[in-house]
Amino acid sequence: MNPFGTYVRTKREEAGMTLTEFARQLEISPAYWSRIETGRENPPKDELIKKAATILGLSEDELFIEASRLPPDMQEEVAEVVRLYRSLNKKP
Repeated sequence: MNPFGTYVRTKREEAGMTLTEFARQLEISPAYWSRIETGRENPPKDELIKKAATILGLSEDELFIEASRLPPDMQEEVAEVVRLYRSLNKKP
């Protein structure tokens, strides 16, 4: 399993939600979401990550981090994000 799929599956199960119910709320097929949770598919498009966060009551940032992806608002400012990261992690 990939970190994103494992994480979302755990959170979905903690919420007491079946995969079928979750997929229905996302308006996608359960088979597709199952492949994401089992690591046979990469994390989904940004819109599905945002929708999954809302359904599970999680922050969008949390799910984007698990997907190893910058949130959409930061994607527009990727140069500034990299500069800030580098400035905070300068080695002495």
